[in-house]
Amino acid sequence: MTVVVKIGGARAVDPEGALADVASLVADGEDVVLTHGGSTAVDETLEALGREPTYVETPGGVVGRFTDEETMDVFKMVMPGKLNTDLVESLHNEGVNAVGLSGTDGKVLEGKRKSAVRVKEDGKKKIKRGDHSGTIESVNADLLETLLSAGYTPVVSVPVLGREREGGYTAVNADADRAAAAIAGAIEADLVVLTDVSGIYADPDDESTKFDSASTPAAFDAVKDAAEGFMTKKVMAAEEALEGGAASVTVASANVDEPITNALSGAGTTLEPGALADEDANETAQEATK
Repeated sequence: MTVVVKIGGARAVDPEGALADVASLVADGEDVVLTHGGSTAVDETLEALGREPTYVETPGGVVGRFTDEETMDVFKMVMPGKLNTDLVESLHNEGVNAVGLSGTDGKVLEGKRKSAVRVKEDGKKKIKRGDHSGTIESVNADLLETLLSAGYTPVVSVPVLGREREGGYTAVNADADRAAAAIAGAIEADLVVLTDVSGIYADPDDESTKFDSASTPAAFDAVKDAAEGFMTKKVMAAEEALEGGAASVTVASANVDEPITNALSGAGTTLEPGALADEDANETAQEATK
């Protein structure tokens, strides 16, 4: 079994239990690829430098970071720098032979740069230019599988290697959940997304309404309809992971003992490939009714 684990970057997420769990899984012969977020650390660094983080809302209602040139410099310093190095250091202390990679290393994560984004401000749609973000289009699965087969545990962070419209490459920001999803799909792994809540809730304010699983399109639609705020991107990433070939996706709490093992055993909210609508089947059914 291969597991891709994404540790959230929110201040409320404690990675200690996940790192110990990675060590246990690796000791048992499992292959693990660790990925991580870091928005909170990036924001704190920007504020320490006297800069306010900039977030924008897309016309579709999704809120994300606007990454100008100075923010991109901070992003490169914090994500593959301090955060990734700290995780690699901690894993070595757990006895794991970890290797830190950014998405730019060996083209682990590659896509196109988006220099302009559509945003909604004061109810109006606008174009905001000067962005350094991108959409992941390919994963160097061969590199990751080579490291895993040699006994290493990759620890992967964004940024990704973005192709410029005019030619050449530049490092660009990308959503960490979607990066984890792309990796899980490319190596056909189980994806465990660890965050500061125990799963996806029908009522975001009521933990007792947690969805245990979604294995049909109707169940998955219910999960998507219920997701709000930061969970919206995680559900979007889960769908992309399953479409890409991931074996399963589980959203679960990082702040418990053995969070990865528990998630793989049914804790959290597990989304399965059967939850995706079969477009080919739908087209066949539509043809049959003509």
